[in-house]
Amino acid sequence: MAKIAGVDVPNNKKLFIGLRYIYGIGPYVAEQIIKATKLDRNKKVSELTQQELSLLYNYIDANIPIEGKVKQMEFQSIKRLKDIKSYRGLRHKAGLPVRGQNTRSNAKTRKGKSKPVGGLKNKITKK
Repeated sequence: MAKIAGVDVPNNKKLFIGLRYIYGIGPYVAEQIIKATKLDRNKKVSELTQQELSLLYNYIDANIPIEGKVKQMEFQSIKRLKDIKSYRGLRHKAGLPVRGQNTRSNAKTRKGKSKPVGGLKNKITKK
């Protein structure tokens, strides 16, 4: 396994696919990295030389936010929405879908396990 930007990238994958194992790098950004570093996109990660790996690492480190930076930026933007009490922020706080999805019959993953509402019809009495 090659280590690029602190992430283990599988050796048997092509470079274009291997870069996408890094959090914050998708297909478009992977293509941009390959064009900027002028590497072969179909070359396997195991075939890269140490010099090519360091070139990749330096370019990614200098130009692209990855891993912790991206997660921190996401957290800060959600926190900002909550702080200004926007509609989206309130939905985040309540644990409901944020982008207008139906919640009557769907949204089980966002809302969680259903909670019973109301009391029992027959009161339980002690004997």
